[in-house]
This record gives sequence, C-alpha cells and structure tokens, in this order.
Amino acid sequence: MAPLHLGGPVNVAAIGFSLLVVYLVCQAVYNRFFHPLSKYPGPFLHHISYLPRAHKLMQGRLAFYVADLHKDYGPVVRLSPNELAFSSPQAWRDIYGHKKVGEPEFPKSDLFYKVFTFLPLAIVNADRDEHALLRRQLSHGFSDRSMKEQEPIIGGYVDLLVKRIRENLEKAPNQSVNMLQWLNWTAFDIIGDLGFGAAGGFGCLEGSSYHPWVKIITDNMRQSAFMQALSSVGLRGSIQWIAKRASAAGQKHRAIIREKVEQRLTLGAPRPDFLEGLIRKKEELGLDLGRLQMNASLIIIAGSDTTSTLLCGTLFFITTNPEVLKKLVHEVRTTFKSDDEITLMKRQSIDLHACCAKRGSSRISSGDNRTSQSSTPRGWCGRWQPSAGGLFQWAINHDKRFWTDPFKFAPERFLGDERYKNDQLDAMQPFGVGPRNCIGQNLAYAEMRLVLAKLVYNFDMRIADEARGWLDGQMAYTSWVKRDLPIYMTPAVRE
Repeated sequence: MAPLHLGGPVNVAAIGFSLLVVYLVCQAVYNRFFHPLSKYPGPFLHHISYLPRAHKLMQGRLAFYVADLHKDYGPVVRLSPNELAFSSPQAWRDIYGHKKVGEPEFPKSDLFYKVFTFLPLAIVNADRDEHALLRRQLSHGFSDRSMKEQEPIIGGYVDLLVKRIRENLEKAPNQSVNMLQWLNWTAFDIIGDLGFGAAGGFGCLEGSSYHPWVKIITDNMRQSAFMQALSSVGLRGSIQWIAKRASAAGQKHRAIIREKVEQRLTLGAPRPDFLEGLIRKKEELGLDLGRLQMNASLIIIAGSDTTSTLLCGTLFFITTNPEVLKKLVHEVRTTFKSDDEITLMKRQSIDLHACCAKRGSSRISSGDNRTSQSSTPRGWCGRWQPSAGGLFQWAINHDKRFWTDPFKFAPERFLGDERYKNDQLDAMQPFGVGPRNCIGQNLAYAEMRLVLAKLVYNFDMRIADEARGWLDGQMAYTSWVKRDLPIYMTPAVRE
C-alpha cells in the first residue's frame, strides 16, 4: 500500500474541509439538542443556524415571518441558536421595563445594536449610565416648555404642507396627490429644523422635491439591515471593512451629518431644538464631534421616517374605511371653527381623531423588524435564558391571543367598544417601555395629531383605486420601505 502523504496540498485541503464539516455537524447537534434554548419551539433550521433569520431580514420580511412563527409555535419561538422571540404583554415589562434598585438592566445585544464597531456610540446603544446622561440632556428638547417654543416652527411647516397641496390641486385638480411624498417632505423638514437649526428644514416643502439625503437615509437603512444579517452568520469582520470603506450610502450619510452638526455648532445661540442640551454639556459629557454626529443621526432617522410612516398608514386606513373617515371629518370640522384653532399644544378632546393618530393605525402600520436585547441569567417571563431576544412589533400587534380581528382597522377598540372588551391594550407599545422608551413620543403624537387634523379639516379625501393594495408585499427593514400613496384631495367646502 502506498504511504499517505498528509502534507500534500490536496490532502491538507481535504482534511481541512472534513474537519470543518465535522465541526459544523457537532455545532448543529449541540444547538439542537444540548443548547440551553433547545427546549423552546421553532423550525429545525432556526435551532441550528442564523441563516434563516438572516435570509428573511435581507428580504425585508422578517417582521411578518416572526408573526407567522408565533402563530404556529406559540408566544415563545426560537428564532436563531441564541435568540428567542416573545409575544406577550408581560415580556414588554420583563425585558424592557424599569428594574428594581440595584438590579442590572438587560444590555443591548452587540449583534444587533453594535454592528459597526468603528462608529461612536449614541443614546440607542450606550450603556446604562451613559444612556441616562444623554437622555437627561436630550430631554430638554422634548419638554413641554420646548414644545411650546417649537410650536410655531412645526405649525409653520404643517401650514406650508396645506398650502403646497392647495397649489398642486390648482395646477392639476383632477389628479391624485402622492401623499407619501408630501408627508415625507413635511417630516424631514420639521426634523431638519428641530434637529440642526436649519431654517427651512431640508427645503423639501419649499421646493416640492426630495433633498438627496432622504434617499441616502433610506438606502443606508437597507444596507445596514443587510450588513446586520451578514454579521450574524459569521462575517462580522468583513462587514466592518465593507461598511468603513465601501458603503457609499453610509459614507454619504455620515458626511452630511457631519456638515449639518458643524453648521449647528456655529449658530451658537440657544434655540429650542434637540441638540441644544447635548451641545450645552458637550465638554462635561465628553461629546466630541463624532458622538454628536451619531446622536444627531439617530434623531433625524427616528423623528422623520417613523412619523411619515404612521401618517401614511393613518391616511391609508381612514380612506379605505369610509365610515371611520366620515366620523373623523365630522368630529374635526365641528370642533374647530377655523384652521387657526388647530395648534400643536391644544389638547384636542376628539376621541376618534386622537385614536386614529395615536393608536388606531400604529398597531397595524408598525413594521419594526427587531427590538432584540441580550439577557442576564435572571431570565424573562419566568424563564432562564442566556441569550438574545425581544419582541417584534408587527407580530405582537397582530397576535390573535391579544386582539379581536387582529388585522382589522378599528379605532373603536380603544374607545371602550364592547366588541373589543377582551383586547389586551398593553400588548401594543409602539414607543417601547421602560428607561429606553422613545424620548420623543409626546412630540410625535402632537405632531401627528396636528397634521391629521389639518388635512381632515382642509380637504376631502378619497383613495385612488391603484392604492387599495398599498400594504400588500411591502418590505420592512429598520422601518417600512413605503410605496407611493395616491389620494384624491379636494378642498373642503364649509357652509
């Protein structure tokens, strides 16, 4: 028998490949049968690999897929070897809620919140102590006092929205209006002004066109989801190199953020915007330009795309539910005697209006694709889980265990209607709960109520036939990738 030449290149490659196969098989067996999470239900491939999760994320279908998994496997599903997905109101409190004195907070998962290690930390992925300091300073920009000072700024953009739509209707009275564009422009202009002190925001409403940065942000969010998916399957090192050197959208986004933050710093004088608190304490908090940029970037994305998403969802649902729209129009137009009476700070006691803006559509139109965090051995929901995990907004908001007719747009479910008495309203937490809930939720609600009331007061609306399937097939990464939303708008005629 001829001797086996182990040192030959072919044999070395064969041995290396065989060892790799053995390792992967052993890892799969361990993950499926011996891992601490092996007892939780879920598809076989999810037990042994991150690939199915990564694939759905890259498709923009992860949020909807998780909802299907909960339907098949129950309130706790193993989504990947080290991650559980939960669907229960109790999980909101256990995972994200306030902890007792001396009890550690569940930290953010590095796999999902620190994909790009070369970037400075921001409030969303800072540790507990730093998060508290940043939140305290940012809170000044979201206080009632600041909102009163911001009222003429925000109101000015919403009035400009109404004006521009009227002008558009005069030019083309029989054509539909793409409300996706108009609501995007409004949201970005408002956040551009309040985020950077830029008069005119990004100039979207003024020029009736997109600022190039809006597309860059959309592209960057999609690229970030792709890189997160690739990072989860073992390509973390390669992703760092790609993101740092080859991601065009990411580089352009960071360059514009840097320019805008530098412009804001040159303003000097205090103003009621979101960066004022951080700028005032930047030396004390050790905030260099890079960290200011990251926090500013988060504010811009969180305060623009999410607002336009909810407003688009609201318009879609009220125009495809004529009875709801009819009641809403009656409430708004009988409550306000003139357009000037509709202001940001006025607490409109209009049940249906507030419900549509705050809850009725946010339950259905939320497309957040992950809220994952990592756990401590203390456990969640009465279980011990050394893993990452969390809730998916779309999944819990459509779980029939908590909602009657979960896919039905029914604002009355939040208004005491007997048909929905068994709904568990605390299952819906669009702004999160606990110490890391959204700091700008009060302003967001006020802004959305203002825009909705102004549109309903000034225009009669009818959805275009081609938009009736607007939700079908839409993708969600960090947020929705929204389609055009054509709606026929007619200036309201009042006696």
